[in-house]
Amino acid sequence: MDLDTIIDDLLDDLRPLRFSPPISHVYNPLEYARAPYVQYLSRYASRPKEVVLLGMNPGPWGMAQTGVPFGEVSAVKEWLHIEAPVNAPPEMHPKRPVAGFACSRSEVSGKRLWGWARNTFGTPERFFSRFFVANYCPLLFIEASGRNRTPDNLPVADQRPLLAACDRALRRTIQWVQPRFVVGIGRFAAERAHRALSDFDVIMGTITHPSPANPKANRGWDSLIVKELVAMGIQL
Repeated sequence: MDLDTIIDDLLDDLRPLRFSPPISHVYNPLEYARAPYVQYLSRYASRPKEVVLLGMNPGPWGMAQTGVPFGEVSAVKEWLHIEAPVNAPPEMHPKRPVAGFACSRSEVSGKRLWGWARNTFGTPERFFSRFFVANYCPLLFIEASGRNRTPDNLPVADQRPLLAACDRALRRTIQWVQPRFVVGIGRFAAERAHRALSDFDVIMGTITHPSPANPKANRGWDSLIVKELVAMGIQL
């Protein structure tokens, strides 16, 4: 088993799923942006890792454009040194276009996360010698209005098969990566990790999500998560 196999199996589980209104479009960057994601894995997914940082699902101007978790375009190109062709989703919402690495929008969450990694560790090699960043769910859900809808706000009937598939993939990913810590970026990811990995010998925790919609994140996110990580026993 390797991460490519885990992804292929997850994609097989997700393809037949359908989602209720107001969801009108579902993007899966692991399919249309697989090339840059494969670059990400090949460069940075060596194992074992000390810490897996687990996000929730793609943002429209981050992973939806680059295929990389929290993949703000400039950070992926200029710091991670990843760039590869990105196709378009089969059906694209006009308010959520996918331009790949030509996207001019910046995702604040990704800019903050990778900016912190750069400022703390200097090089990707130093950061990824200890850390790996993954997303729990690879799908971006878009309402007919163009508004994003997060997995935790889907109807329960839609959530069940989705969460079951993502739980299976998370368990297999953690078995492969062999981390000591699994840290949810935000409450939802942390809760899913606790449920999926309850029988794993890992230390689990939560850090504040870097989204600008989170008031705590707008008051010095870098220094806040350093305190949160150190409190878990992760020395920086």
